Amino acid sequence: MAQSDIQDKKAAAGAANEGTDTRDGKGTGAGTPGAVAPSVGNAAGQSALLATYSRYPLSLVKGHGSWVWDDQGNRYLDFMSGLAVTSLGHAPEKVKEKVKAQLDELWHVSNLFQIPQQEKAARLLTEISCADAVFFCNSGAEANEAAIKLARRYHQKVKGTDRYEVITFEQSFHGRTLATLTATGQQKVKEGFLPLPTGFVTVPLHDMDALKTAIGPNTAAVMLEMVQAEGGVHPVDRGFVRELAALCKEEGLLLIIDEVQTGMGRTGSWFAHQQYGIEPDIFTAAKGIASGLPAGAMLAKDYLREAFTPGTHASTFGGNPVSAAAVVATIETMKEEHIPERAAEMSSYLKEQLRKKLADDSFVKEIRGLGLLIGIECAGPVGDLVTAGQKNKLLFVTAGPNVIRLLPNLKVSREEVDQAVDTLAALIAAHTVKEDNNL
Repeated sequence: MAQSDIQDKKAAAGAANEGTDTRDGKGTGAGTPGAVAPSVGNAAGQSALLATYSRYPLSLVKGHGSWVWDDQGNRYLDFMSGLAVTSLGHAPEKVKEKVKAQLDELWHVSNLFQIPQQEKAARLLTEISCADAVFFCNSGAEANEAAIKLARRYHQKVKGTDRYEVITFEQSFHGRTLATLTATGQQKVKEGFLPLPTGFVTVPLHDMDALKTAIGPNTAAVMLEMVQAEGGVHPVDRGFVRELAALCKEEGLLLIIDEVQTGMGRTGSWFAHQQYGIEPDIFTAAKGIASGLPAGAMLAKDYLREAFTPGTHASTFGGNPVSAAAVVATIETMKEEHIPERAAEMSSYLKEQLRKKLADDSFVKEIRGLGLLIGIECAGPVGDLVTAGQKNKLLFVTAGPNVIRLLPNLKVSREEVDQAVDTLAALIAAHTVKEDNNL
């Protein structure tokens, strides 16, 4: 059937079903009473996408540095960075050049072949971290899934034990696959997906007694975020982390650090755990690793190599030439321009300006975070502030109902920080006045 005929048929079906709700299978389409019209595609005017996102009414079509433009030509200061992804700003020139060059050569082969770009990306990652080996995938959830699998297989196939359980912490977030959402310490992401996989135990963060009680003969690993970003931007206590690392060694457990949001310079060092004086057995990265191209990585110590042998784990697209070229270019740019150090410097400036401008506002309870992952905890819901920010051409996001999360790119300028803070302070002040008037 010709494409035009299909479109005509869809249009006719949409007209026949207009105003009809057929969700219960008992719709009354035009023609036969009680009949359900045959499905020939999405309803008229309805998106063909599943509604898995609560999307803002903006269509962003262009980006450069700290700025993005919508399809109406409006310009916005971006303090979201695609949720900590575009860490070098939008369309960084050096990354763009290397990706374009790779597109002219080769897009995809298969991980059954040697991929030089992937080898180089892995080498660069081991040079900036304590890791010895890397597995590439497409996302943070996949990287965390690989970490869980590696921990289980190491204990069962290398150490010859029956250990498989992973201990995680309340308010953590580790991904949306069945295993990683089960590992996540937030009930809201688990609703409707029962039965969940076994092998995960969740305890309160910073409760060492609860952690010790949870350790049993089946425990294989403990999985931790250095900053619970999705859970409200809560940095983990340094003393707790050191005690946890020592406990894992004592009990023969693997320590997995989820650096999906905190890694790649975001917190002022290449990886956040480097500021805590520990070396995890396994850690993960994604988001800022490839400047916006889909890429994730699981990084591991050398003694874990024998747990992942040919055929034990795989990813069709993981580390393909284009994504690997983006990883290489991103890391090289970050090294050349000392981006982690710059993020640490700009973090101090951003926090200083926020505290100066928001000090007297009763709606603001606390400003916290690590590097350029900043949370502003407020006395009430902040969803209206997000939409007000968009109207005032400033983009930011939440971390739970009462926390504003700021994620500027790691090359953000002082002038851009000043503009964002001034806009945000004015929005919060207006919100506070409105709330006070409603009392």
